[in-house]
Amino acid sequence: MSHMAQISADPDLKGGTAVEALILAIYGTIKILSDVTVCPTTGFGWVIHFAGDTSPLLGIINQIREMTGACDVRVSGVDETDVTGNPHEVVLELAVRKARTVAAEVGRGALVIGCDSMLLQGGDILGKPSSTEDAVLRWKRMRGRSGELLTGHCVVDTITGLAVSDVGVTVVRFGSPSDTEIAAYVATGEPLTVAGAFTLDGRSAPFIDGIDGDHGNVIGLSLPLLRRLLAELGVEVTDLWC
Repeated sequence: MSHMAQISADPDLKGGTAVEALILAIYGTIKILSDVTVCPTTGFGWVIHFAGDTSPLLGIINQIREMTGACDVRVSGVDETDVTGNPHEVVLELAVRKARTVAAEVGRGALVIGCDSMLLQGGDILGKPSSTEDAVLRWKRMRGRSGELLTGHCVVDTITGLAVSDVGVTVVRFGSPSDTEIAAYVATGEPLTVAGAFTLDGRSAPFIDGIDGDHGNVIGLSLPLLRRLLAELGVEVTDLWC
């Protein structure tokens, strides 16, 4: 079940849907938001800000750019070390923090998407490995087993002041790479940069036997979940298409 919260609604904008409010805000701040791309088909622009490390998300970000005509990437710089609770609460809280931090920076006229991912296996939360040794131990523990990739999502509409959030869950079934294969993979440095020490679209892909759930959620952003969250804000995903 998703969560909705009020943040800081703009008192100067009353009535209309979230889509109308965002269009109005973008036109009103077009000189400030100089990176806004105006779609030649719809005649208006959108700015979507991603809060967090987006390096694993380049493919999905490019999809959104193609659909909407605009997508800006910003790093939130949020401290991720002081969040406690059950795994679902942790990824949700971090996603909310990232989205709200960037939303406060960009001001009016934006949809801000914050995401945070962790792997849950055997009751333990596994984020990014702390070292190459940690990554090797992770893979020796994960191989031949399954885990749940949790990705917290939060979308903030900076005009209405509304924020919605939810957690996507995808089961990942790991293969059984040999010690030599694990060492070679860790030596690439890739597992040190991603939650769970693996990626579906990188060098570790041959070591993943399969998944149950959304592929994008494992990479770091679930487009089906994003569509549902946007709908709760009164924004249809097709309204964003350029």
